[in-house]
Amino acid sequence: MNPTTLQMIAAALFALAILHTFATKYFEKIAHSRPRHAGLWHLLGEIEVVFGFWALVLTVVMFALSGKKATLEYLETRSFTEPLFVFAIMVIAATRPILQVAMRLATGIAGLLPLPGTTAFFFTCLFFVPLLGSFITEPAAMTLAALMLRDRLLVMGPSNRLKYATLGVLFVNISIGGTLTPFAAPPVLMVAAPWQWDLAFMMKTFGWKAALAVAVNAIAITVFFRHELGRLGAPAATADAARPVPMPLVIVHLLFLTGVVVFAHYPVVFMGLLLFFLGIADAYERHQDRIILREALLVAFFLAGLVVIGGLQQWWLQPLLLSLSRDMVFFGTVALTAFTDNAALTYLGSLVEGLSDAFKYALVAGAVTGGGLTIIANAPNPAGVAILKDQFPEQSVHPGGLLLAALPPTIVAAMAFLLL
Repeated sequence: MNPTTLQMIAAALFALAILHTFATKYFEKIAHSRPRHAGLWHLLGEIEVVFGFWALVLTVVMFALSGKKATLEYLETRSFTEPLFVFAIMVIAATRPILQVAMRLATGIAGLLPLPGTTAFFFTCLFFVPLLGSFITEPAAMTLAALMLRDRLLVMGPSNRLKYATLGVLFVNISIGGTLTPFAAPPVLMVAAPWQWDLAFMMKTFGWKAALAVAVNAIAITVFFRHELGRLGAPAATADAARPVPMPLVIVHLLFLTGVVVFAHYPVVFMGLLLFFLGIADAYERHQDRIILREALLVAFFLAGLVVIGGLQQWWLQPLLLSLSRDMVFFGTVALTAFTDNAALTYLGSLVEGLSDAFKYALVAGAVTGGGLTIIANAPNPAGVAILKDQFPEQSVHPGGLLLAALPPTIVAAMAFLLL
């Protein structure tokens, strides 16, 4: 490796960004002790702002070292399709008509289970919705699951222990639950076309193992917290239940959601659909709750920053990845995923010719297994944090707490992909 000065600076800024994610509470404390610039400190305390902020620093450094032309050429070669898609899918999936459909579906499934109401609903959100992500995409599944858990369970005041355990299982199950198909999980999407992984291959090689791990994780947390869930009583009723949306408008919302999913690789199409959708939502405002534009923009900003700053990490990531043996690549990828987006790792692997089938499997399996360990490990994770963080102490999710909570379900996922 012979990195340039810019690449070494980018690696240092990447490390600072990761450290920043663990220091967001520190900036919140500064905001309270130094009110003169409280707004700035609050901004730096938003975990979704972290990578966007350091990407800005990197861009300024690039302008200084490489000049305007080289900097703009680099930025124009970055693909911002994923941040834009997550933004669009979050906005549409979080609307009242879509959420009501998801709530009714989850409630119906929960009613078929031989469990008390709250326990059954909790299990459904952590089992059924993550698997649904294989068809409506992981960001959409994360948005729906997070909103349902927030509005019907977390508002009832469960312990912080249950909150973090729920977040850990949700993140891991979403990450592996999208592997039933070749288009829903970002790390799978990066390799499906070049490696010719189709629906039959995914179902046979990854899907059934992922579904089993999702079920074990959901059952385990439900059994472990069954007494606390029982004490919470019936799931909290939402105001939306008393304000049913006309069926024609529900169908229109579902069509827009389907259109965005189908054209997920074409920003010019799905962003156009989003703008059209916002017009429909405004025209029927009485059937809408607040559109979560702020939360969705913050998540998109986070992911866009990761795209910019992560694009200059290939010089050390790819050699490190390829230096691992076939047997070690799984664990190496799980570890690396905790510090970088798992789709970036599989994308780097897709650029290498002549990889064995076993190496390819281990690379992708490790990437999705580690997708719940940190907020940056998987693209949908920032969406879940943005929706759920207000239910946690000091309105923030502590990265250490998430890491510890995600370890048990991550081990279950690892056993499923390695031993089955």
